[in-house]
Amino acid sequence: MTSDKRATLISLSHELGAEHRDLAILGEGNTSAKLSDETFIVKASGSSLGTLCESDVVECRFAPLLAMLDRDDLTDQQIEDELFASRVDQNAKKPSVEALFHAYLLSLPAVEFIGHTHSITVNQILCSPRAREFATRKLFPDEIVCCGPAAVFVPYTDPGLRLSQIIRSETQRYMDQFGKAPRLILLENHGLITLGASAEAVKAAMFMAKKAAEIFIGAAILGGPNFLSPENVNRIANRIDEHYRQRALKL
Repeated sequence: MTSDKRATLISLSHELGAEHRDLAILGEGNTSAKLSDETFIVKASGSSLGTLCESDVVECRFAPLLAMLDRDDLTDQQIEDELFASRVDQNAKKPSVEALFHAYLLSLPAVEFIGHTHSITVNQILCSPRAREFATRKLFPDEIVCCGPAAVFVPYTDPGLRLSQIIRSETQRYMDQFGKAPRLILLENHGLITLGASAEAVKAAMFMAKKAAEIFIGAAILGGPNFLSPENVNRIANRIDEHYRQRALKL
């Protein structure tokens, strides 16, 4: 099972890091997968999604990273030390500092895989005054099926521990409202996170979020967007046939 998860994570990373997708370049973005209640694997800091290999995947313990989210007194050096200490293999590479939010999100019910990228198209909106609007309104049914009825929106926050803490609080707010984990998290002036029970769910939400961004930008040029009403969003989110399609797509 562990080797299968690693192979799936590497394959997912290659797809998200493929140059033609414009989701991540150089060392941008990261991915992770849950191995057990005790450990997970995450991309090593500085490695490339598109060329990720076995040695670029680091197994980390949940407990020390989740404990860090409850602290506000850690220096940058202490955070660095804790990240290194969380590794199962002390000879492994350094995990990304964003392993902190991966640890939290992978602890949520039914979340097994996570992808994080800096999509050019999505960031065109997230770096604009209309970022929150894009997160909270929906344009078309497939966006709802793959990305959920809304996204978690996180105002710009210093990457690292503080960002992970804000992601936790905003995600909990979403779960209080919708009763389940989100599929999409949008980080203002930064990028997007997609999560789900399978690598397919992560890809579906990632690619559909990019499509939604392209449509949003095009509609804005033509005087829109023309958003779906809350009633229509709720209808699509709760239709029996759409739930069947989600299962068929492994979402």
